[in-house]
Amino acid sequence: MSRFILSIDQGTTSSRAILFTEQGKIHAVAQEEFAQHFPQDGWVEHNPNDIWKTVLNTCRKVLDENNVQAKEIAAIGITNQRETTLVWDRNTGETLYNAIVWQDRRTSEYCESIQSPSIETLINDKTGLLLDPYFSATKIRWILENVTGAKEKAARGELAFGTVDTFLLWHLTNGTVHRTDATNASRTMIFNIHDQQWDKELLELFNIPPSMLPEVMDSSDDFGYTDSSLFGDEIPILGMAGDQQAALFGQACFEEGMAKSTYGTGCFLMLNTGDKALKSKNKLLTTVAYRLNGKTTYAIEGSIFMAGATIQWIRDGLKLINSACETESIAEKMPLDHGVFLVPAFTGLGAPYWDPNARGAILGLTRDSGINEIVTAGLQSVCYQTKDLQKAMERDGLRPTLIRVDGGMVANNWLLSFLSSILGATVDRPEIIETTALGVAYLAGLKAGIFHSTEQLANMWHCDQRFTPVLDDQQRNALYGKWLDAVKKVQS
Repeated sequence: MSRFILSIDQGTTSSRAILFTEQGKIHAVAQEEFAQHFPQDGWVEHNPNDIWKTVLNTCRKVLDENNVQAKEIAAIGITNQRETTLVWDRNTGETLYNAIVWQDRRTSEYCESIQSPSIETLINDKTGLLLDPYFSATKIRWILENVTGAKEKAARGELAFGTVDTFLLWHLTNGTVHRTDATNASRTMIFNIHDQQWDKELLELFNIPPSMLPEVMDSSDDFGYTDSSLFGDEIPILGMAGDQQAALFGQACFEEGMAKSTYGTGCFLMLNTGDKALKSKNKLLTTVAYRLNGKTTYAIEGSIFMAGATIQWIRDGLKLINSACETESIAEKMPLDHGVFLVPAFTGLGAPYWDPNARGAILGLTRDSGINEIVTAGLQSVCYQTKDLQKAMERDGLRPTLIRVDGGMVANNWLLSFLSSILGATVDRPEIIETTALGVAYLAGLKAGIFHSTEQLANMWHCDQRFTPVLDDQQRNALYGKWLDAVKKVQS
């Protein structure tokens, strides 16, 4: 009987279910988009039912349309948008509030109110993170403080917190399992990445009861079984990782110094630092890359909030294009230095600025400027922001000169050519660009015994196309200097 691995890839704008073969090849995909909710400036929410229903629908669809039965699935892996926060009633399974999305900035004022050198040092030393609304801790606190009765229920041990992986696991197992993995835990701002435990001091700081928290597992582990009513039979859930860590794993970046950059809703540049949790002096994050057999591998990460979401805004907000795939041919017609810069600080600026109050702007417009300039500037903004991250890593002594890229945007050859040129680095696109889903399939497959080692997985990685720089240093520095000038104008 042929065996498959089912990857659940729950993202910021859509949910996908991908069937992988035992050889790590994509067999079939189902995808479903869902609504984003913006109740106030800087607030971003999802309806939890939309998250669960789109995951369940896509899993059933990919099995039904390909005549695959549950008993043919060796394992499920779950990868997810990170930091997005849900709190639900342990008895009823009902969420107390919408999912507060990673992009949400509603806790900016609270972060500013507790900001001090001692608090920032405490958080950074223990978690590798910065005090910022991006992470889960202040989102949990907001729900407890603002939903009637939540604090009292939490004190009685009646509430459960989870990032999206935990929320999905809860529902897939019909409320019998409350677990997460070390990568997702490391993004909450209440998990000590050095001793791999929920941190009592940080829980007290944010007034979060320990009873709310899931058990933290390895990224390749026994997470439980799906309830047989969902897919006709039980399926073991054996892999779990936050989307960026899953992409690092799917890109086979297993050696110290290897780097990947993912271009989805946001952009995330991550570099493997091995068994050392290196501390950035340039506002990059130290995070858990993956944990296998109790052994933790760490990474340095730079996070950009708006990458594919910028193009989505150009399409849906400005209605300048009908489809993202039009952007490549538009940019090909344009000179690189067309004078227009789009700084997509719609929900603040991520690394290395960490300015939650910055807002987006289009700069350098003249009477000659039009759709082509704005669209091209949108694509270039993704590359310039990656350059910001590369420069920060360089100042930390970690300059990546070869980057493996993935995510929906990397189908655009113009984008990758400009990315290589502005970085002054080699950019490799793999044969399988769905590396987030692939990475968690690898993690689940390792536990299932389908794959036997990271060395085997490294040999399965294949390059589709390599991009090398075409700009010289002078041209590169001139363009990047103008970008930095544009960023200064939007900072708060």
